[in-house]
Amino acid sequence: MTGMRQTPLTCSGHTRPVTDLAFSESTPFGYFLVSACKDGKPMLRQGDTGDWIGTFEGHKGAVWGATLNREATKVATGAADFSAKLWDALSGEELHTFAHKHIVKSVDFSTDSNLLLTGSNEKMLRIFDLQRPEADAKVCLNGHTSNIRTAIFTKCNTQVLSASDDKTVRLWDASSGEEIKRLEFPSIPNSLELSDDQMLLLITQGNFTSFYNAETLEKIKEFEAPTQINSASLHSSRKVFVAGGEDFKMYKFDYETGEELESFKGHFGPVHCVRFSPDGELYASGSEDGTLRLWQTTVGKTYGLWKCVMPDEAINNTDSTPTKAET
Repeated sequence: MTGMRQTPLTCSGHTRPVTDLAFSESTPFGYFLVSACKDGKPMLRQGDTGDWIGTFEGHKGAVWGATLNREATKVATGAADFSAKLWDALSGEELHTFAHKHIVKSVDFSTDSNLLLTGSNEKMLRIFDLQRPEADAKVCLNGHTSNIRTAIFTKCNTQVLSASDDKTVRLWDASSGEEIKRLEFPSIPNSLELSDDQMLLLITQGNFTSFYNAETLEKIKEFEAPTQINSASLHSSRKVFVAGGEDFKMYKFDYETGEELESFKGHFGPVHCVRFSPDGELYASGSEDGTLRLWQTTVGKTYGLWKCVMPDEAINNTDSTPTKAET
């Protein structure tokens, strides 16, 4: 497939910067993609094509965080209206609102979908029992000295990882709320991601993407990019990772060596969020320019709306309409 040009699919619909995105796992109906946006209207899409499915209406401020549960039956969002909301992903119905005292920046489901983790500008993390949504948070995690950027469950939902504007990443006991360990950085950590097997933790801060043992928080390796990196994602094969940041570009790097393999400029603003799809065939990016873009992991491969057309086929089909891969 060498020499073929990356042609991302552009998913329009949002009217302000896209702040977060997440994929579901693969389901019998495919996989799905949810996006958060400062326009206050998170959207659900078919993951492999980017086709719009629906918009979740109800927040009264910018939405900073959005996630899907593994089965793509529920969506959670966090917003500037001091709330997190739980939604039915099938009907779009709002199931519950979890009131907070400040902007909610991050939301994450436990793997069994029974717990919801939120992180806010209260400098606090909360864990809610979704079997009893009317109840107060079952656990509150206090210790950060500035706003929470993002937070995720780890170690079979028994622990929580969080990143904050206080330039730390902290590991917490999800039952007791006690801090187990912390990492300190020279700049604010922008994003966290766990590898598919939950063994590796990706942290982006400054121009660096760092890889840690997710259990011990010991650094394994670190690579520097030519720009500030806001988000990164590791392919399930552990052969490559992708990253995006302040220079509008999407980068692909070799995981073993850190060598830059590809870089593509498709967005017209900084890239805020990046994630691989569950099958690894594409990755999605969300940007300040208000769009989501889907990029092929293997450029030129027939997948989703992309169709690989070889030169001899193109000659025999000169009257046909160009496909996404040809445009």
